[in-house]
Amino acid sequence: MSGGAEPAPDGGLRCPWGLSTDDYLTYHDTEWGRPVHGDDALFERLCLEAFQSGLSWLTILRRREGFRAAFAGFSIPAVAAFTDTDRERLLADAGIIRNRAKVDATLANAKVLADWPAGELDALIWSYAPDPAGRPVPRVLGDVAAVTPESTALAKELKKRSIRFVGPTTAYALMQACGLVDDHLADCVARGARP
Repeated sequence: MSGGAEPAPDGGLRCPWGLSTDDYLTYHDTEWGRPVHGDDALFERLCLEAFQSGLSWLTILRRREGFRAAFAGFSIPAVAAFTDTDRERLLADAGIIRNRAKVDATLANAKVLADWPAGELDALIWSYAPDPAGRPVPRVLGDVAAVTPESTALAKELKKRSIRFVGPTTAYALMQACGLVDDHLADCVARGARP
């Protein structure tokens, strides 16, 4: 395997990682790399990327509805109001990843973000989007970075603002997932797709 785009069942070329399961193919074709805006929507992606740390994204993807139910649709004000009883409920919820550090980080981050003005999380994250003209188009999977100067700077700024459980790799995964960068391979049918 060259690591380049490969044919999907419909004959169109896709990034190879998107072909292993139907869940991945749908996510690849309809979400990954498409712009995401809104504080709650970006809070959800930030949380899910943190929960994914050390795990397969497929594990998170298949539990996403469980996460949404457990975390009140990732409404920042709602999660910020969670109590110790809610924390214990989350740690017992088999529909999510019951990692104490990740649950605690999600709750703490919601409390921090609840004090930010509306739109500030969106504006902050998107301020780190690199100029697409300055980025080479990846031809093979090996051309796709795991960390960039922008993701390192974003992670540093989030940490400075008391956001927990986000490092440069998690920040870059967020940037990819939310369309700040387009890391679909050059020959992938989803490259350059926008809603």
